[in-house]
Amino acid sequence: MKYREEKDSLGKVFVPENAYYGAQTERARQNTIDSGLRLPFVFLRALALIKQFAAEVNIDLKRLDPEVAEAIVASAGEVAEGRLAAAFVVDVFQTGSGTSTNMNMNEVIASRSNERLTGNIGGKSPVHPNDHVNLGQSSNDVIPTALHISALSAIEHDLLPRLETLRQALAEKAELWRHIRKIGRTHLQDAVPMFLGDEFSAYARQVELSVVRIKNASNGLRELALGGTAVGSGMNTPPVFAAAVIEKINHHLSLHFREAENRFEAQGARDAAVEMSGTLKSAAVSLMKIADDLRWLASGPRGGLGEIRLPTLQPGSSIMPGKVNPVIPEVVLQAAAQVIGNDTTITFAGQKGQFELNTMQPLIAYNLLQSISLLGESARVLAEKCVRGIEADKEKCKSYVEESLALATYLVPQLGYDRAAELSQLAHQAGKTIREIIIENNVMTSAEFDDLIGEDP
Repeated sequence: MKYREEKDSLGKVFVPENAYYGAQTERARQNTIDSGLRLPFVFLRALALIKQFAAEVNIDLKRLDPEVAEAIVASAGEVAEGRLAAAFVVDVFQTGSGTSTNMNMNEVIASRSNERLTGNIGGKSPVHPNDHVNLGQSSNDVIPTALHISALSAIEHDLLPRLETLRQALAEKAELWRHIRKIGRTHLQDAVPMFLGDEFSAYARQVELSVVRIKNASNGLRELALGGTAVGSGMNTPPVFAAAVIEKINHHLSLHFREAENRFEAQGARDAAVEMSGTLKSAAVSLMKIADDLRWLASGPRGGLGEIRLPTLQPGSSIMPGKVNPVIPEVVLQAAAQVIGNDTTITFAGQKGQFELNTMQPLIAYNLLQSISLLGESARVLAEKCVRGIEADKEKCKSYVEESLALATYLVPQLGYDRAAELSQLAHQAGKTIREIIIENNVMTSAEFDDLIGEDP
């Protein structure tokens, strides 16, 4: 690969001739730990849209030459479509403001714009990455703005629809199995009977409430820091700039962003991201509970509970023939654990907002967007590859009810707690059912017992 020498304010750097990034980006790349982690495309797309609409507004405000601005608009549009994704090379672990990523974007757009106008890739003329692409902006306001835009976009367009798909799949099973009696369990011990549909209705409600919580937490993400520039004061940008750009963003994305009520807060703190992360953690805990219950209910097939049968997806053992594992619930459990871990990272990173700037923004963005993606995909695969294919074992459910000592609870209103407990102990010691014991002890007939326990739980 051939390299060309470029100079910036810090001295010489060498840049690949065919690269769509410039000197500051290359220097930034050299000054990371190169973990191999990159900010996801949804974030880069949001940042590119900010640049695109900022250029359009700067035309209206007569702050940019129309030819230069139109080249920026077209080039930023290409980035937003994913055409230049390979040019974004800066690691997540970079300067905490995200300046390296912002300059990567500025230089890619400037480089492509100059190619459009002159035929030559790179350079700073006629389009300059700072003076033109970054006009009216600072890394300190566009990076948190891109974070909020990308997070809310991913939530609205991906996460919430997939959670609704899961809720619906669970609700359908709840309706289908509303008459299948089974034994309830508390403390992993037999409790009183219930319906299998009731159990699944609880799961559907958990997902429904997760959606409500996420929607409530989304309100904080609607405030954008754009217009605050370096510290929140708006230095070097017209007062109308932010509102005009945000209006274009809302029109393009069909979302409802607004200017931050206090830009100093919007740049110095990442509380809205921390709040959303905590809400996503809550949703992850819900999915973990549901996935774990499904594993237990399907355990066996002969040494476990076996009240439901999960879809068979793949061989479960490299050594035990015929073994089938609960693959999808375990996928969800691991993804949920990652989301919970991400929340811990985001919580810590959110504290690093000394004075007028949080300095862990790339880390927050990476983890928050990963959590949104993981939850959305978890909900999708759990619904499509697991819940929809679950079958109920009616006979197994029925047998557990008949064998349960918890049926003695039905006797309490007639016999009192102590006598019912005595009969339960007799049944346990004799290895018999409650039905058999009450018949032997002339407490009631089998038909009378059927009438007693035949009522809805």
